[in-house]
Amino acid sequence: MPSASIYEERLQGIGRLADALEERQGDLVEAAADDAGFPLKVTSMEIRLAVDHLRNMERDLPHVEEKMPYGDIAAIFPYDAPVVFLARLGGAALLTGNRLRFGFSSWTPETAEILADICRPFPELEPRLKQDNREFGLECTEDPGVRVLFISGASPVGEAYRERKEGFDKVFFAGPGGMPAALVLEDADLEPATRFIARRAFINGGQYCTTLKKVLVHRGLYDALRDGVLERVERIHVGDPMEKDTDVGPIRVERTRKILSRTLEQCREGRLLTGRMEDQWVHPYVLEMERIPDLEPFGPLLILKPFEDPREAVRELTESRYGFLVAFFGALSPESRSLLSRHFGMIHDNPDFEFTPLRQPFGGRKASGWILERRDGTWTERDGAFHYSRELCRRL
Repeated sequence: MPSASIYEERLQGIGRLADALEERQGDLVEAAADDAGFPLKVTSMEIRLAVDHLRNMERDLPHVEEKMPYGDIAAIFPYDAPVVFLARLGGAALLTGNRLRFGFSSWTPETAEILADICRPFPELEPRLKQDNREFGLECTEDPGVRVLFISGASPVGEAYRERKEGFDKVFFAGPGGMPAALVLEDADLEPATRFIARRAFINGGQYCTTLKKVLVHRGLYDALRDGVLERVERIHVGDPMEKDTDVGPIRVERTRKILSRTLEQCREGRLLTGRMEDQWVHPYVLEMERIPDLEPFGPLLILKPFEDPREAVRELTESRYGFLVAFFGALSPESRSLLSRHFGMIHDNPDFEFTPLRQPFGGRKASGWILERRDGTWTERDGAFHYSRELCRRL
């Protein structure tokens, strides 16, 4: 069992990682702009959140004390918010006494080089540069030292690693988020609801798995919320990612633009309220539709729909094959809240934040994610949101 002095030593190391991220903020901002077109203001915010998270890792001690590490943990960092992923997963690995081996998205080569350089003084962090992610994943499945694997991607990716679970003690799959949704009820406070929806749909050009993609609005509030969202969208500045007032930079990741184009084609029955795409420059799309397809979009897209019966609106949300995230505004009945909890990993009750707080549990249900865990030779599967530090240590 780790002693109090061991945890103090680990927290000091985590603090040094926070210092290193803060010192390299300028380099990371430029790299993110070059790699994916992420704007200065967004990457700067990610770094501040990551540094603050790491400097407060003592808050996670109750989750890990009197528990033991797994050993080696492996992960492939996503192209969106890799600094945040390092803080959440890397910070948890350092605190719990694990070693983290990780690869990077091929879309973020400059960011990968800087993060690898930041991690070099930490023997517990093992970044892998310029390695094909499929090769990296196969290597992890064949290495008996790797006990925990974090993997993300489309559903077939998750199923491929499910078949290889015997090589691990625990496998995390972060599947597609589908269309994270907001529900605006009749008694909702319209101003904060409108502010949150417009902000969370288009932050960083909608290039987070947690950005909203559809909103169901009570018909009595629909026109006012739609107009309020459109007014805020008109103020979004699309431009040079290194300019301080830019909200959405060029979307350099070709795959994201293709996904967005396919989504727009599948939503051609909807009414386009605003939005356009000019090569890498994508101005946020807002549509309204009566029948919203169950899709996996990415990028700056939001679909609005009015409803009259809140029970039917909740039922419609739960019929999605995805169960990642839903936010609601107003007073939701206990029955509806319970129903959403059975279908979604993350539920935000009248939220008001710009970036999802890093200490909130993360993860989805159904096709949006699962955790396989072996205990006493028996495999169990569960889903829903999880806490990183809590999951990276074994019970004694």
